[in-house]
Amino acid sequence: MIRCAITAVAGFLPENIVTNFDLEKIIDTTDEWITSRTGIKQRHIEKDPKKATSDMCVEAVKLLCKKSKLKVEDIDLLICATVTPDMVFPATSNLICAKVGAVNAWGYDLSAACSGFIYGLVTGSQFIETGKYKKVVIVGADMMSRILDYEDRTTCVIFGDGAGAVLLEPTTEDVGIKDFLLHADGNGVNYLHMKAGGSLNPSSPETVANKMHYVYQEGQAVFKHAVYNMAEVSAKIMEKNNLKAEDVKWLVAHQANKRIIDATAKRMGIGSEKVMMNIERYGNTTAGTIPLLLWDYEKHLKKGDNLVLSAFGGGFTWGAIYLKWAYDGDKVSS
Repeated sequence: MIRCAITAVAGFLPENIVTNFDLEKIIDTTDEWITSRTGIKQRHIEKDPKKATSDMCVEAVKLLCKKSKLKVEDIDLLICATVTPDMVFPATSNLICAKVGAVNAWGYDLSAACSGFIYGLVTGSQFIETGKYKKVVIVGADMMSRILDYEDRTTCVIFGDGAGAVLLEPTTEDVGIKDFLLHADGNGVNYLHMKAGGSLNPSSPETVANKMHYVYQEGQAVFKHAVYNMAEVSAKIMEKNNLKAEDVKWLVAHQANKRIIDATAKRMGIGSEKVMMNIERYGNTTAGTIPLLLWDYEKHLKKGDNLVLSAFGGGFTWGAIYLKWAYDGDKVSS
């Protein structure tokens, strides 16, 4: 039986860091207010106006290839999960392939907001498990700073910029993606969306003047749905696969809000020592959070570790993946 395994992971973050104290100077907020409600202390923000999401992805993919000794021309497929594409078209995936020289790859963008990476991971795994491809790259990335209103203290404090990438390869060992549960509910559009820029409200002087090209979020409603659905789907993937709390080595949860992550861990019955966390340093990088977590914690991962990946995003979208880690992370050179 062919399984799909993550065999390498890499990430990229812009150099510029914006702390909560920096935000105190431009909006009505405090470090204490942000930290107590979200767990975020700082975030990386791209300052160069000539840089876009694809540029962050290129750096992550280059590092991925270097670490895994993967030749870019051997990449079969590259899926980019993002809600901040360089342009409406062509796909950011196509731009990444062109910039890194992946001349034999095809690809496309996948839009599922904060659940984008796990949607992409599941989608890419199908091409591996069918035997069609042997080298699939999944990139999760967002440059959220480009769609934030820095006069809106409820949204601009949450998000950051970043990209993460993983290499998927086939294996016959008992590792890799074991199971997944994915969900969507379009009724969530009312609580989290961007009002303009699509065919419903095309860009115009009026949409720009009315700030309709920024993230719109009704925080309390999103928080309520995220807490319930992320916690439930994580518990269900465990129940479906007869996993007890002691069987799970790590919870790899989307980094939207520390309180949501804590609630998910509690529902799963696992302690904080099993929860990957970097929200305090990166904020919410949307589709980038889960691969950036894997990149940060790679050295702590051992072959055979049971991981539960869990996310919730605008749309609404949510889901969980159960996978067994495929290699000893401490043996990989960075």
